[in-house]
Amino acid sequence: MIWFWLGFFALVALLLFLDLGVVHRRAKEMTLRTAALWTAGWVSLGLAFSGVVYLMYEHNWGGVHPNADGADATITYVSAYLLEQALSIDNIFVMSLLFRSFKMPLKYQHRILFWGILGAVVFRVAMLGGGAYLAKKFDFIFYVFGAYLAWQGLKLFKEDDESDDGMDNRAVKVLRRWVRIDDGDHGGKFTVRINGKLALTTVAVCLVVIELTDVVFALDSIPAVLSVSTDTFIMITSNIFAIMGLRSLYFVLAGAMEKFRYLKIALAVLLIFIGVKMIAHSWLPIPHWISLVVIAGIIGIGVAASLLITERAPASPSP
Repeated sequence: MIWFWLGFFALVALLLFLDLGVVHRRAKEMTLRTAALWTAGWVSLGLAFSGVVYLMYEHNWGGVHPNADGADATITYVSAYLLEQALSIDNIFVMSLLFRSFKMPLKYQHRILFWGILGAVVFRVAMLGGGAYLAKKFDFIFYVFGAYLAWQGLKLFKEDDESDDGMDNRAVKVLRRWVRIDDGDHGGKFTVRINGKLALTTVAVCLVVIELTDVVFALDSIPAVLSVSTDTFIMITSNIFAIMGLRSLYFVLAGAMEKFRYLKIALAVLLIFIGVKMIAHSWLPIPHWISLVVIAGIIGIGVAASLLITERAPASPSP
């Protein structure tokens, strides 16, 4: 199994290197068409990996599981992947607000998101491994995580679309106590030298805040994927493939946030469903294929309602 993990993370590193080091080496604005193509590519890659999952579990490649069913493992993987994609949407809303608060030029946002996603991969692997260990050792953790997710879902019904942007201000204040920060435009660089002294740029500060928000969102994401599977292989691979497509998905959705007003409601319903499922896992187990249908259905209804109702809404009269 160790050889698979080495190969998998080598593939991830290669894809990320090609993304930033070759294709997007120069800082420039990403067009909607380019972002849509990249998103389609990442989603296709993530879903295509379900075929690898089927073969590995059906034929026990690498000793992944001696008595596993390939079809069931594939359904579990796709469920975890779609769930992580759905939870990423809320992350995108917050990142959009952060970039707006920092007045970050669009041409630098791609660089920030790339390094933010690279850091997220490292954090998620560590946190997923810890979450899987706790779930296998202590069954009561399902009730704790389930209650937490249901509570987060209920909170989403009460939250306003415009989130408090104080987090970035607090981060800047804390960083200014320890390091020099220069507010000028330095071509997307993370550090510069001012009068011979090293200083962070606002691009670097924005990256720090993005990383902090991802850790916060992981508190929702990890319990949610545990509701689908406690298999470390499925948890990590589905999470990473979903995260790698987050950057391009951001550029697809960031310019049309107002059109997806019902996605937040769909996300709230999804979190409540997952929370109830985790709490009731011991006396009311839900088959993986039903979970997949429910997850895909909630996401689909949220997207369809957002697009259809937005299109039918009458235009506001001109002043």
